[in-house]
Amino acid sequence: MPELPEVETIVRGLRAANTIVEKTIINSRVLWQRSLAVPLPLEFQQLIKGQKILAVDRRGKYIVIKLTSQSLLIHLRMSGDIFVESGESNRNQKHDRVILDFDDGSRMSFNDTRKFGRIWLVDDPKIVFGKLGPEPFEESLTPEIFFEKLNRSKRQIKPLLLDQTFMAGMGNIYTDESLFIASIHPTTPANLILFEKTALLLSAIREVLSEGIKRNGASIDWVYRGGDFQNHFKVYQRDGEACHRCGAILQRMVVGQRGTHFCPYCQPKAA
Repeated sequence: MPELPEVETIVRGLRAANTIVEKTIINSRVLWQRSLAVPLPLEFQQLIKGQKILAVDRRGKYIVIKLTSQSLLIHLRMSGDIFVESGESNRNQKHDRVILDFDDGSRMSFNDTRKFGRIWLVDDPKIVFGKLGPEPFEESLTPEIFFEKLNRSKRQIKPLLLDQTFMAGMGNIYTDESLFIASIHPTTPANLILFEKTALLLSAIREVLSEGIKRNGASIDWVYRGGDFQNHFKVYQRDGEACHRCGAILQRMVVGQRGTHFCPYCQPKAA
């Protein structure tokens, strides 16, 4: 599943000059009705027609496209992707689910092989975003505030970081990498993490996400065309290999129903 760096990479591509900003939607085609969360396809087509794209942003793992009078929200889920094209295309269009046609003859296609992705056309994004936690890079998320948030929960740190209501944008890859950098075992109860470790973890999260964005995300899933962060993993999907830091054999276990990668020496289990 695309996580914050992968979504941010797509957003930056959509923001680029002459991509979609300032273009007007003249038509839309809904090829898979369930891709639309709201509204229904006919209403969607009626409402979106004639609206201009004003800006493209991100909230957590959502792509946020600001229109003249509404917002188009896209969650890629497991296999979603966005393509902007003019004229004929050589790519496989079999899995295009929703297409927007622009006034300059170009189009934007929401492609989703596994059909888990969703699109919302709403007046107020808060309808969808209301329960999302803070962004990892928010200045207001200080080590002190982060420590208070962790201290209020007895949940294991790995599932807690994956909870989008706790912090928006974190996923399996970047959580495993962050916990390794901070030397925290994935099953450690959040309220047992000392302040010094909390500050280190927040710094690690920001470091890993920044590196992921710099490298245009990770390309580990056959459905995502991203960057090369997968070539710089410290623990993720490296179970059975030697830890670059201490030489111990990296391990894999399931935490909160998610495959989890860690170093048993660098990340000792809490007593």
